[in-house]
Amino acid sequence: MTETSTCRICEGTVRRFVDFGEQPLSDAFRDPSDETEEFFYGLAVGHCSGCDMVQLMEAVPRERMFHEGYPYYSSGSTVMRSHFQTTAARLISEYATGEDPFIVELGSNDGVMLESVARAGIRHLGMEPSASVAEVARSKGVRVREAFFEKATALEILEQDGPADVVYAANTFCHIPYVDSVLAGLGELLVPEGVFVFEDPYFGDVIEKASFDQFYDEHFFLFTATSVAGMARRFGFSLVDVERLPTHGGELRYTLAREGRRTPTLRVARMLQEEARRGLTSPAALRAFADRVRANGDRLVGELRALRDQGKRVVGYGATAKSATVLNFCGIGPDLLEYVCDTTPDKQGRLTPGSHVPVVGHDRFTEAYPDYALLLAWNHADEIMAKETGFRDAGGRWIHYVPEVRVV
Repeated sequence: MTETSTCRICEGTVRRFVDFGEQPLSDAFRDPSDETEEFFYGLAVGHCSGCDMVQLMEAVPRERMFHEGYPYYSSGSTVMRSHFQTTAARLISEYATGEDPFIVELGSNDGVMLESVARAGIRHLGMEPSASVAEVARSKGVRVREAFFEKATALEILEQDGPADVVYAANTFCHIPYVDSVLAGLGELLVPEGVFVFEDPYFGDVIEKASFDQFYDEHFFLFTATSVAGMARRFGFSLVDVERLPTHGGELRYTLAREGRRTPTLRVARMLQEEARRGLTSPAALRAFADRVRANGDRLVGELRALRDQGKRVVGYGATAKSATVLNFCGIGPDLLEYVCDTTPDKQGRLTPGSHVPVVGHDRFTEAYPDYALLLAWNHADEIMAKETGFRDAGGRWIHYVPEVRVV
């Protein structure tokens, strides 16, 4: 694996600080009868000292990740449905205030956010390249275009629908290596006072929690306020607001506007100062993170092997995209996990990418509770714990690996 690559933001030098080895596509759940060769790529993460951006060293072609069979549905979590309903209300009240406002969402998935916008009677458009989830959104009355957003598509939208008051993206912008084309497209599409609002996993939380499974094929960038502010300036935008979110294990919501069009909030300056004080991307912090990752991985495998040797039944809970990283990096397969349960029908009956652990429905979990469950969907821990009281009452115990390996 190469030690350096070229930065996608400033064309500076990106230096590797952690390497997770060969990894499969995180959402490529396999049919057990499929004998074709599985696709793997090198998952290494680097930092650009020129613009402070944390990014993958190798980009996976977007068509391999986001396609008609993409199995993730944003509406699957009660917590996330509530989050997106609240978000829609805020976007409408704060930015859709003109005579005929227009809201665009990048990576609109199954329409969970835009459904509220549509019900409010506001013009909207979801950009969603994955046909299966786009069709679900249409069934909710959401207008969707099956395409990737970039400068060319932005110009087409502008011609057809006119300029947008707000463009929103949730857990999508960090997926896009070609941010130059996206930001150029936003410069064309947004009204002069328009905003780009996006929320993605926060590298500050990744460092603090050692949540190394936030790195996988879809998460090309891990942002900080510092790196986003620098990126924005390069493309004629300013970071005008930043907000902490508890979703997905710790995220930041960033708001960009054209340079000089909006006054940055005090939260921007405070967050930039906090990041400078913490030294999130200093060489020492990055080395310490890599050391914690290796130590946590070793402890997790040791715990699972000990339980197996004691004859305990151990399963995985949540066939998440991020679980591909932990299972493959740690070498956790069907010898250590009996199965992984998940509520997504498209994943059931298949095998986890690379590690080939059977994925089963949630009913398998409740029919005969195991002794232990590895919480792969740790970012939904509160929701899961409230739901699975029967497992706890039956004597079941949870295995956590973020921020450290522990059994509760």
